Amino acid sequence: MSLEPSSQAELDRLQAHICEWLTDELENNDMVASLETDVAGPRTWYVRLLGETKDAIAIELALGQRTLAYETYLMPTPDENHAEFYKHLLVRNLKLYGAAFVMGKEDGIYLQGQLDNRLIETDGELDRVLGSVWSYVEQCFQPALRIGFASRFS
Repeated sequence: MSLEPSSQAELDRLQAHICEWLTDELENNDMVASLETDVAGPRTWYVRLLGETKDAIAIELALGQRTLAYETYLMPTPDENHAEFYKHLLVRNLKLYGAAFVMGKEDGIYLQGQLDNRLIETDGELDRVLGSVWSYVEQCFQPALRIGFASRFS
């Protein structure tokens, strides 16, 4: 199924909606530490969330013609226990909704996802994205760290 591209007017409206929602989150959500806009180009936001097991979770949101893509860096490629490390992430991926752990730039481990632009109409979906990314990173970070960098913990 091919997603229909958003018109310029729709993109402008979605951008305004995301900006308003993120500004409200920054003001009213204690977990949102900072917000930067249009750093990497138009319709791009960086949201820094405070974590518990990982100090901070920086999420990049990028509004495209068809989807809102989101990504956060989890950790570098593991030093050891590669098979167990990647198996751990693949098993975790089975339980995730709308996102997956992937290898990205310089073999770093990222959590990526995307949301159809038609679903951005409600704050609930945007809340779900931020909450899910936070939750997935918090659940996975410490176990993955202990597997992929085990000798640093012994």
